Amino acid sequence: MTLYVFSAVLGVITFIGKNLHGTSQRIHSGPQRKTWIRMRIKKFGTLIVIITLSLLSKPLYSQVLNDETFKIGRTIGLIDAFYVDTVNLKSITEKAIVEMLRNLDPHSVYISAKDVKEMNEPLNGNFEGIGIQFNLLRDSIIVIEPIPGGPSEKIGLKAGDRIITIDGEKVTGISISTSGVRQRLMGMKGTKVNIGVFRRGEKSILDFTIIRDKIPINSLDAAYMLDKETGYIKLNKFAATTDKEFSEGLERLKKGGMKNIIIDLRGNGGGFMLAATSLADRFFPDKKLLVYLSGRKTPRQDYSSSGNGNLSSARIAILTDEGSASASEILAGALQDWDRGVVIGRRTFGKGLVQNGFSLTDGSMIRLTVARYYTPTGRLIQSPYNEGYEKYMQNFFKRYTGGELMSADSIHFPDSLMFKTLVNKRTVYGGGGIMPDVFVAADTSDYSEYYRGLVRRGILTSFALEYFDKNRKLLTAEYKNFDDYKARFEFSPDDIGELIKKAGNAGIKYDGNQFAVSRKEILMILKGLVASNLWQLNEYYRIVNEDDIVIEKALKVLSDISAYAKILGY
Repeated sequence: MTLYVFSAVLGVITFIGKNLHGTSQRIHSGPQRKTWIRMRIKKFGTLIVIITLSLLSKPLYSQVLNDETFKIGRTIGLIDAFYVDTVNLKSITEKAIVEMLRNLDPHSVYISAKDVKEMNEPLNGNFEGIGIQFNLLRDSIIVIEPIPGGPSEKIGLKAGDRIITIDGEKVTGISISTSGVRQRLMGMKGTKVNIGVFRRGEKSILDFTIIRDKIPINSLDAAYMLDKETGYIKLNKFAATTDKEFSEGLERLKKGGMKNIIIDLRGNGGGFMLAATSLADRFFPDKKLLVYLSGRKTPRQDYSSSGNGNLSSARIAILTDEGSASASEILAGALQDWDRGVVIGRRTFGKGLVQNGFSLTDGSMIRLTVARYYTPTGRLIQSPYNEGYEKYMQNFFKRYTGGELMSADSIHFPDSLMFKTLVNKRTVYGGGGIMPDVFVAADTSDYSEYYRGLVRRGILTSFALEYFDKNRKLLTAEYKNFDDYKARFEFSPDDIGELIKKAGNAGIKYDGNQFAVSRKEILMILKGLVASNLWQLNEYYRIVNEDDIVIEKALKVLSDISAYAKILGY
């Protein structure tokens, strides 16, 4: 209502400005012109009052009709009515909003109407489209996999198919982007899209008519057993479907004999707070405070466990790094504050601000910070931002250059940010992320400039896709299951030569010494990428996690009951 009223009043103000300006130009006499203007102001002033009183309750009146609000609206109205040149009001309004929000805090943001739906889809856990995983290979759209149960799978689309036309439009050889593909294939549930497909072995283009439907977006990347007792779950975000996905993954792990669990939150930027508290709830046999919110206009709100945790006896390790933020920090902070699980890895990002979404009249949205969240001990995890947005981001990137990723000794917290855990009174800190109980430095032993170049240019991903596309039949015939592939698959010297050639064509000069340093890492990543094309993302992690020092440390801690208890202060 507030935004609607403001828009209505602003519209009247703008109309008045134009009306006064346009008509008064035709009245040349000074006294006559002044009298006319006074009459029009009185008339339109009455109109504003009538509209305002009809739309506003008293509380909203004081909220909306203040000097600052009128100042912003009047400025835009004056620009529209009198400015010397034609201006793009939409553009300058959006820029003004962006700048206002940036001066509040780093996480209050403006989202344009065209970006709102795309932003919400990952957290809502689904989108509407045809249901394929695709990639762009040599300027053509190649189907990696139809999503199981989706509309593309139902009508017979297959992995390896190349989409040639979409609704009669040729989409090969036009340098189409990923967003361009999404725009053409996504659409409202129940609508149709016609595609032409090239399939190897077929003499002509195959025509398909696909009826769009709801397509799930997964927040769980992997769930498998690391050893006979320890399960592993990798989450990429906290979405509306996370609790359901976690439950399904957990059932598979329990069937495999799981007693302990590792939850990998590295690179998980957060999402829905309630998804994080739902997961935390599973680890407590009684009612415990998990997180609370508080803000100037938001009275304190407590979120507690139900006391029915189905993992209340499991030993748990939470893996974090500098990319773990928001909801990830809620989960890690709750378990750490109650001495319930061991946090392993590196310090988290430090986002302790809570945003609510407020829709604007044109479909755009403001995500405005309305509260701060606090861990059960009362810790605020938010990194300081009082010196502005640029300094805030500079302080974060200093982690990469100041030695923090290599040594815990480079991280210093003031005593004023010291807290004690709620059971065993261990020292923990607020004011800039969750500090892990067990620090594990970043492993850079396999890194080289040559390897970084391959990653930056996307060479590894595109090479793996091309390799899989060329050898699809051979791979599916040779390896009947993942365990067989994992044990026997290797790239040949010719394959490695093709990789080096591809990199060279992309401007990455070969360096034999650097390649030798990174060879093991490069071939492991490639093997994992091919596995994800043959099966799922789960199989990618089953390969690349084999050499992960953070997971190795977590397994060691969980397998040693006395070491686990000692870390938690028992």
